Amino acid sequence: MNTKRLALASLCSAVLVTLLAQPAAAQSVSAELIYGLNEKLLVIAIPITLLVEGILIYAVLKFRNNDEPKPTKENRRLEITWTLATAVILLFVGVASYGVMAQDTVEFTGGEEEIAPDENDVLVEANAYQWGWNMHYPEQDIWANGTGAGPTVVVPANQDVYIQVASDDVIHGFHVPELGLKTDAIPGQPNYLKTNISETGSYQGYCSEYCGLAHSNMYFTIEVVDQAEYDQWVAEQSSGDA
Repeated sequence: MNTKRLALASLCSAVLVTLLAQPAAAQSVSAELIYGLNEKLLVIAIPITLLVEGILIYAVLKFRNNDEPKPTKENRRLEITWTLATAVILLFVGVASYGVMAQDTVEFTGGEEEIAPDENDVLVEANAYQWGWNMHYPEQDIWANGTGAGPTVVVPANQDVYIQVASDDVIHGFHVPELGLKTDAIPGQPNYLKTNISETGSYQGYCSEYCGLAHSNMYFTIEVVDQAEYDQWVAEQSSGDA
């Protein structure tokens, strides 16, 4: 009896912790889409986990002293049921995932003709090399300043931001975890990220693909400011006062 209570208490505790866990606050449209997908998948995963663990605990407790187990019998209804259930679950996961991956606010690949920022939107070219980043604003002809932690990309909050990611040499990775931004930097094949960041602040980015000895030095920062501060920064950079 004590074993049953302990197993039941452990299972209930795990479920309670999962349900009470607060997801990280979404700082951008991209992160919001990803966190939303994770929540949908969690809703599916919890009942499946409960069912499987419940059956496992039941079988262990009920047959733990069975010294003469009998072979299982064919049950076509059960086999068809779990096959159809698995197909439905995989279909749900596929449709939900495609709904996020197909959003152009997460990632898309193509030529520059697909990039069409509006007046207040920002286009940044992030070019990776061994072992660093060149960040360029082609519309303003501004280069992001570099520091010991890599260049700092300044962008306005609540505006669409387009990032063209490419590489000069080997495959690198552009990754900003807090903003839900990640894509490969591939030589000769630019990839594009589009997002809209709601919270001002500094967000650390880095190379997510091992690319050689100094891979760990490939940091950069995305600095999100309000529109007025961004306009002032652009003016200072363009005039050479910075």
